[in-house]
Amino acid sequence: MCKRILVAIDGSRCAQLALDEALKIAQSAAAFVEAVYVVQHAMPLEDMNVGSGEEPPLDEAGVRSANEALAGARRRFDALGLHGDTRLVDAYSENVAEALARTAKEWEADLVVMGTHGRRGIRRVLVGSVAESFVKIAAVPVLLVRYGADIGQTAATELT
Repeated sequence: MCKRILVAIDGSRCAQLALDEALKIAQSAAAFVEAVYVVQHAMPLEDMNVGSGEEPPLDEAGVRSANEALAGARRRFDALGLHGDTRLVDAYSENVAEALARTAKEWEADLVVMGTHGRRGIRRVLVGSVAESFVKIAAVPVLLVRYGADIGQTAATELT
């Protein structure tokens, strides 16, 4: 049974649907939910000194967006009377999927819930998929909540 559910959020409608699914599971299992937003470092072109050894600053707009999304998740926890917390995760030099995998391991999550846009073809190649990358490296069960205009609704798929 899931007692520790980590849900990845990013302020998108897709992530909101993933949070909804995580909260449904948490309600039925009396689980604790950790909403996580990963922020990457900004990489201005003029500061791309490969050997400088300096860590680029966090993306300030990303931090503001993260704080808004995390506050929204906190309001949802409180409104539903659920035990939950929120966390801003610094990706350092990792990509988002790696940062989520690290966080899930450190937090000892039983389940990770995340949204996926279900992109296909050239759009998937160009944009990439954090969900696909995460599923490949995840050490815990993953519930993907798919949202896209082509299906007009959500569909949840559990991958282990």
